Amino acid sequence: MTSKAEYRKKYKDLRKQLTSEEREEASLQIANQLLSLDIWQHEFYHIFLPIIKLGEINTEYTLNILSGKDKNVVLSKSNFEQLSMTHYLLTDNLVIKPNAWGIPEPQNGLEIKAQQLDVIFIPLLACDLNGNRLGYGKGFYDRFLANCKPGALKIGLNYFEPEISLPHNTEDIPLTHCITPQNTYCF
Repeated sequence: MTSKAEYRKKYKDLRKQLTSEEREEASLQIANQLLSLDIWQHEFYHIFLPIIKLGEINTEYTLNILSGKDKNVVLSKSNFEQLSMTHYLLTDNLVIKPNAWGIPEPQNGLEIKAQQLDVIFIPLLACDLNGNRLGYGKGFYDRFLANCKPGALKIGLNYFEPEISLPHNTEDIPLTHCITPQNTYCF
């Protein structure tokens, strides 16, 4: 049985092998896949801003879709002492700066509670065909998603197709969808 750590290493290595052009093209294809989902009637959309040095999916394309559809976009700020996240509405005057780990984060703004969020776009390293996801292992998103309303859509954005199965714990919150450059998965 392969461990979470082994899967993390595998997918970090696979991500590093992608050229910047391949990552950009995949990010655009993922945004285009999102357009085919029936998710655009909601009000609050939470999105992550990519950690560039880790080669995360560029969510600028998805942000452009949300802006074009005049949606409320919410960004998070991480608290590494409490391993928690606070969420802020993206406005024209919101100040965003990278933290010590390279995560672009809001510095201030109008706080939005997790229970208000309708759609959450989630960064991940891997997922499986049951919607189990694998992140970096700190549990930020599991704690965050546990506080969201039950019907919130949890959409993982992934460069790679799902594994058949990944190791997971009872406190891991599964995805409702996973979007890859080629496919859309509903769980």
